[in-house]
Amino acid sequence: MDPVLIGEILAVLMFLGVIGTLLLGFPVSFSLAGTSLIFALVGWWLGVFDPSNFGALASRYVGFMTNEVLVAVPLFIFMGTVLERSRIAEQLLTTMGRVFGTLRGGLAFSVIAVGALLAASTGVVGATVVTMGLISLPAMLRAGYDPKLACGVICASGTLGQIIPPSTVLIFMGDMLAGINAQVQMSKGNFAPTPVSVGDLFAGAMLPGLLLVLLYALYTLWKAVFDPKSCPALVISADERAALGRDVFTTLLPPLLLIVAVLGSILAGIATPTESASVGAVGAMILAIAKRRFSYAMLRDAAIATATVTSMVFVILLGAAVFSIVFRMMGGDALVHEFLSDLPGGTIGALLVVMLVMFLLGFILDTFEIIFIVIPITAPVLLAMGVDPLWLGVLVGVNLQTSFLTPPFGFSLFYLRGVAPSTVTTGQIYRGAVPFVGLQVVAIALVLSFPALATWLPKVVFG
Repeated sequence: MDPVLIGEILAVLMFLGVIGTLLLGFPVSFSLAGTSLIFALVGWWLGVFDPSNFGALASRYVGFMTNEVLVAVPLFIFMGTVLERSRIAEQLLTTMGRVFGTLRGGLAFSVIAVGALLAASTGVVGATVVTMGLISLPAMLRAGYDPKLACGVICASGTLGQIIPPSTVLIFMGDMLAGINAQVQMSKGNFAPTPVSVGDLFAGAMLPGLLLVLLYALYTLWKAVFDPKSCPALVISADERAALGRDVFTTLLPPLLLIVAVLGSILAGIATPTESASVGAVGAMILAIAKRRFSYAMLRDAAIATATVTSMVFVILLGAAVFSIVFRMMGGDALVHEFLSDLPGGTIGALLVVMLVMFLLGFILDTFEIIFIVIPITAPVLLAMGVDPLWLGVLVGVNLQTSFLTPPFGFSLFYLRGVAPSTVTTGQIYRGAVPFVGLQVVAIALVLSFPALATWLPKVVFG
């Protein structure tokens, strides 16, 4: 049999093998690396893989550890963890609920607004959904909200951390797309390509993120007008109303200033994402101290949580590097290139298929697992076909956010199920998420139809 064909068959079987081992419950990083090593041994035995290819792993690992851009990841995670552990996020949610609560649908509007603010300050989906589920869901149920609407709003708003900067997913994806785009452009003979940075991707994701916030708010407004019983107004006492002005100043303003300082410094070109992440981490601790929520125990818990999440992500990245080398050296990248190039519909057809595959993988894999596996395989082909890297990165972000919401496997639905009271059924959580999945599909269609939604702001901001 042709060695090229044998290698391509092994590459496909390895991809399916990784998915299978993950479904069996094995740890992600070890599934990626272990399955890849097994297929590398098989490929070596069949003469289609040279073990010397693993010599590139050392330099790749050192590159990960010395990459200044990726330093932003633990800093942003620490920033969000401090805001969560110091209960500043809880204060933000409670105060915003009182600001909008007297309106029909007001609590839902407050959840959407706080979801966007927490996304811009934490970038961690699970923590946001759990926090809002613990605080807002009981309040919404006590106010007489339809459980389906309450659950849908919380799950959808919690996933905004996937797309609204400073999303940790966007940091990794921006760094990967920057390297892939440079390689693709040089292969085309362009030895001075326009660089793509994480800051560019942050700017590109802003408008689609705000578009999603707007769509969520419009749906809530529609429910308030045409189904007022599903989202009644909140009754606020005179004492609460009197203290509202002070609470807005002390609770809402400081986190807003922190978010403006972090994102504003990136978009204004004053600081890199890594530098702004350090500002955010220090600013979160200053906020905790100013609000008298700072303690050694809180700092210790935040540091441990940050180290745990960061270690998990980077170990997955190391395992994905092994997978990428074996897949590429056995001819998998050529197979993917041939498959996507031959699809009907040209570039758009190939892009739609990649989006569909990522969406389906979102049912069984975490976001980081998907981007570490799929982006290195498919992005070179798509960029070579003329897809704008910023447009691709934003589409992937919105797409993976949709898979977080889609029943029955959406991760945010599981997060909420874990903290929702027993009176709220799993079916109500699923049915509540469905309209917001539809809104996500609308957002994807808009970004697909109007690439300027992702590419216009980076050009304006960074020229």
